[in-house]
Amino acid sequence: MQFYRQLGQIRALTFDLDDTLYDNHPVIVRAEQAMFDWLAQILPPAMVISRDNWQRLKQQLVAVDSSLRHDVSAWRYEALKINFMQLGWRLKDAELAAQQGLDLVLVERNTVDVPAETHRVLALLSAKLPLVGITNGNVDPKKIGLAPYFSKIYQAGRDGLAKPDADLFDCAIRYLKVPAQQILHVGDHLHTDVFGAKQHGLQACWYNDQQRVLTTEKVTCLPDIEISALAELLPLIK
Repeated sequence: MQFYRQLGQIRALTFDLDDTLYDNHPVIVRAEQAMFDWLAQILPPAMVISRDNWQRLKQQLVAVDSSLRHDVSAWRYEALKINFMQLGWRLKDAELAAQQGLDLVLVERNTVDVPAETHRVLALLSAKLPLVGITNGNVDPKKIGLAPYFSKIYQAGRDGLAKPDADLFDCAIRYLKVPAQQILHVGDHLHTDVFGAKQHGLQACWYNDQQRVLTTEKVTCLPDIEISALAELLPLIK
């Protein structure tokens, strides 16, 4: 545990979900692979989009409609729909297939191995303070077993612009009815989580379980505290 500032009173906690409460990288890799496997089943080999072209298409779409960046499900749906239309499919057929593809990806997206330690720590914390989740991703907390620990969970797209924008932080502050400076936000990302939280008045805890070195990172704002294990939060909460 490393302190960069003296912590103030903590009356509530907000949590990022992906890569803070579980390792999200293998989940996304598996979900992406499932999508490409599905495309290979329904399309001739020559028509299956390459991974590079898939990324290029997504960037072209967000350049036209920047709001897609704030809703990863809508972004994937639109990319799939446009891909099918570029292959000559009718709009209705492209929309139906895009929804099928998104639904398939979400099945894998919500197959998450949440560590027992995460469950233990969240159970102990939620018995003492209100917890609110704020995520830029599209995981379903009910399906992965995390919902019971949280009083509320806000998701980018559905509930507003993605972190580090103010929307999700403001939703949490209004819901908790606690001054922002008495909320500690916990997250792994130095920009979306740490900078976002500090920019909007919350205290910020950087969850660094990858042995990253702060002095070598691209930092726009220091966290108040850095931890490498979620259990380090427990002695902070009285």
